Amino acid sequence: MSEQSTPAQVAAVVQGREVAEFPVLAPEAARGRVLRVTVTGEEVLHRRGVDVPEEMLGGAELGQLVDDMFRTMYAAEGVGLAGNQVGVDWRLFVYDCPDDDGVRHVGHVINPVLDERDVDDAVVVESEGCLSVPGPHADLGRAEHATVRGVDRDGAPVVISGSGYFARCLQHETDHTLGRLYVDRLSKRERKRVLKKMNEMSAGVFERRQVRAAELERELAG
Repeated sequence: MSEQSTPAQVAAVVQGREVAEFPVLAPEAARGRVLRVTVTGEEVLHRRGVDVPEEMLGGAELGQLVDDMFRTMYAAEGVGLAGNQVGVDWRLFVYDCPDDDGVRHVGHVINPVLDERDVDDAVVVESEGCLSVPGPHADLGRAEHATVRGVDRDGAPVVISGSGYFARCLQHETDHTLGRLYVDRLSKRERKRVLKKMNEMSAGVFERRQVRAAELERELAG
């Protein structure tokens, strides 16, 4: 999910737990590499991912992927990134996203399952973007609150809940693991408009990502 302007951060919630302090970049990024971000139209983005098998939990391969996804998300200046957005079929995502109160939420979820929306929960229409639809945003309705259940990279259960912008992020990223992009939820006319705008904007977005990746290299090396 792509970033938008947000309130000042006032706290950090890491893997669903409040922490007193947290660095500007999640520690995983220092261990990761920048991977290529897939773009809408590529097959891996449009099919349901495969659940990460139990034997992979706690392993080096999965751990490295999570690290790489954090680094890639920061290079692309996003607030969330799913496995198929770096060409991997596994169902997982990482996030570093504020809610509407400015509280920063950081973490990852393996094999996420989104709770069904409460019928009394409001649907909020706000602007939404995606790193795999580089450039444009569009208004889209999402539930005001969301809860995602899964496990972490070591297999420990996690339950992540959020509201506002962070709830939107949780819904957006879980959608990715099921092979659905936010543009798939738009009307045919609006989707056509967004994809046309993406074609006009993508070159500049890719250039900016290269610049940011180089900046990150220097920041993390120092």
